[in-house]
Amino acid sequence: MENNTIKLLDIVALTVDIPKYNLWRGQVGTVVELLADGAAFEVEFSARNGRTYESVGLYREQIMVL
Repeated sequence: MENNTIKLLDIVALTVDIPKYNLWRGQVGTVVELLADGAAFEVEFSARNGRTYESVGLYREQIMVL
């Protein structure tokens, strides 16, 4: 069942590969910004040390809430 409510600071996983940004299905990130009235989301991907290695705008269809 799909969760239709994605909120700021939700932990999400990619449902698709995004080779342009070296991101792969299953990678986990945090929603840090709501874009286009909630139709898209800025998702930040960080290393274990907390350093951000990528921040990307993604559509709802590209992520799932964990």
